[in-house]
Amino acid sequence: MVGETVIRAHGVGKSFRGTGRATSLKERILRMGHGTAEPFQALKDVNLDITAGQTVGLIGHNGSGKSTLLKILTGILRPTTGTVEVNGRVSSLLELGAGFNGELSGRDNIYLNASLLGLSRKETDGLFDSIVAFSELEEFIDDPVKHYSSGMYVRLGFAVAVHVDPDILLVDEVLAVGDEAFARKCLDKIAEFQRDGRTILFVTHALNLVEEICDRSVVLDHGRVVFDGDPSFATGTLRALLGTAGDTVAPVEEPEPGLEFGPITIGDRPGRERKELTGGDPIAIRVEMSVSPTMAPTIGGVVVVVMGAGDFPVWVMHAEREQLPTGPGDWTLDFTVAACPPMQGAFQVAVRVDHVDGRAIGVERSAKTFRARSGQDAGLLAVPYELAAEVATTSRRDPPPARVRTGTKAGRGAG
Repeated sequence: MVGETVIRAHGVGKSFRGTGRATSLKERILRMGHGTAEPFQALKDVNLDITAGQTVGLIGHNGSGKSTLLKILTGILRPTTGTVEVNGRVSSLLELGAGFNGELSGRDNIYLNASLLGLSRKETDGLFDSIVAFSELEEFIDDPVKHYSSGMYVRLGFAVAVHVDPDILLVDEVLAVGDEAFARKCLDKIAEFQRDGRTILFVTHALNLVEEICDRSVVLDHGRVVFDGDPSFATGTLRALLGTAGDTVAPVEEPEPGLEFGPITIGDRPGRERKELTGGDPIAIRVEMSVSPTMAPTIGGVVVVVMGAGDFPVWVMHAEREQLPTGPGDWTLDFTVAACPPMQGAFQVAVRVDHVDGRAIGVERSAKTFRARSGQDAGLLAVPYELAAEVATTSRRDPPPARVRTGTKAGRGAG
């Protein structure tokens, strides 16, 4: 049922023992007496709730923990700490060739792979022709899959995965291996699943794909969730982490010692969160931070920026030194706007704390985005405008051009 939580991960951590192997007798002797290598922490305190019908992109740099998390959600790996609950029939396509036996034919591997995904032989018999047709491997279906290319592996694996009638589809980066035509075919199938209300979670490095088809995206960095929300902001966060964001996205900064940020809450009144606002609603942004005795006298101001996708600044609010608390402790700053501007889209809040000498000593982004709606078809703002229309003729008896007020209905343009 749409809206019901189908995947829940709470406090999930995963560590692996050191896997480095000695490659020579000399190295093995040198390692003797030094114990085992330090465990590698792949995931750290991951909390994730995914509801039925969502399409979620899982992104991050190489080694950030994406594939490990996906394997834990499918039950291939067990978490070292925390709990995972998955409700519904799961179909997964994780690693190239996973679930296939290279010595068997494509035909035999369809039955093998389908059985691993929970299908009976009778069910697979009924789906076999459709699976082969989707994979476009008719002339190779009786060849051993060890002779298949990586693209052929993907075709066969994806074809089986989408034919088991899953409630939840989990897909790793393997989709990047296929050719363009088959990739489009896979995307069409994903779109069909979205229309049917299926839940989809996939790992990808194609950030444009995340913005195109996802309604939510999770960014992992060194095993931790650093962003969970609107796909446009998620990709911006990742580009900032990778250093590929250009000038529009400032890198995430660690606050100086003595300054610790608390939550940033956006809603219609101080301290009450709302995920969606309508133009004209009051808007309140609460900023919380802990300030040490040595840090308090050095803070010169606080800047709050409401940003659109691509970190485009929509408006900026300042708290000057004389408006701020003077002593140490837990500060709470409430910025309120009487009426939310008539804007449309997803927005995020960034907070910057400045030193008295003008330099930034801490930057924080809101963990979540909020949406604003103004009723127009497209565009960032609903702007009142007028339209004058006339027809050029040779007659002097024609009436003057009509002037028609059209309100705030925006035309269809980029937005």
